[in-house]
Amino acid sequence: MTGALVELPTAEELAGELLDLAVPHEDINELLALRGRMTTDPGLWRMLEAGVRDMVDGMGRFDGGGELPRPEDSGPLGRCFPVYVFVATLPYIRAYHRKRSVPEAVSRHTLADLGRQMAIHRRRHGIGGLPIPGWLGLHFRGELYQLGRLQFERSRLGRRTGEAVRAAGLPLGPGDPVLGLHIPDFLGPLTPAACDRSLALARDFFPRHFPEETYRVADCHSWLLDPQLADCLPQDSHIRRFQDRFRTAYEEKEADDSGPVGFVFGDPDLAAADLPRRTTLERAIGDHLRAGRHWYGGHGWFEL
Repeated sequence: MTGALVELPTAEELAGELLDLAVPHEDINELLALRGRMTTDPGLWRMLEAGVRDMVDGMGRFDGGGELPRPEDSGPLGRCFPVYVFVATLPYIRAYHRKRSVPEAVSRHTLADLGRQMAIHRRRHGIGGLPIPGWLGLHFRGELYQLGRLQFERSRLGRRTGEAVRAAGLPLGPGDPVLGLHIPDFLGPLTPAACDRSLALARDFFPRHFPEETYRVADCHSWLLDPQLADCLPQDSHIRRFQDRFRTAYEEKEADDSGPVGFVFGDPDLAAADLPRRTTLERAIGDHLRAGRHWYGGHGWFEL
């Protein structure tokens, strides 16, 4: 598909597309103002074409993709350039979804993660942009789908998780298919009922729309699975009940305090002494750090 035609919507059409992608309203004018540079600067256009063609060439595969090209510009253009790559990829990912008979609502909710990620960037930095542009490549290549409260990534078992699954007696191992669970921001509490519904949707969605792929297990790699949280939160907390779904794949040895601080407080660079104590979770995360301890990513799996 290296011959994919690359186009950008007109300015009027672009505004509508950005609204459909849930882009924060305060970011739309900046993106519209930059459109002219995208279409008149030959170097930027070549970079846009390269980014879109990489996306289209990887459509449907689940190999994690790679980094997006972006100009060496610390201003709005550098921060927002990946948005144009995703917008120009829209016709292709929508066609892929239609080919797979993905429901329109699932397609819309999945791609709207672009707007959610821009909201996260603005919350952290006060300006438009994307915190991790490559993350959205999963959505726009057809690797990841939002089904209710959770997102599910078509992926492969890594070495350590695959070995843990095999040791548990399943006929699977490193490199075999797995559904990777992700927990998006701004979607309310992580209730057991909401997770049950998402898992039920996934059990129906993937056999229906990807019948050639078989998913027997799901995995998750997240600060939410740090076993220390069980010592800090009530037994009936949503996070502890989420953890109870998983079997431990392996223990993380390298501390990562930025994960919980970024997700819970909105800025991974906040100092422990400045973290508020408004909720049970905020008190648990902050008090743990103020006591001189650290947080670690957790790694778990369960059989679907």
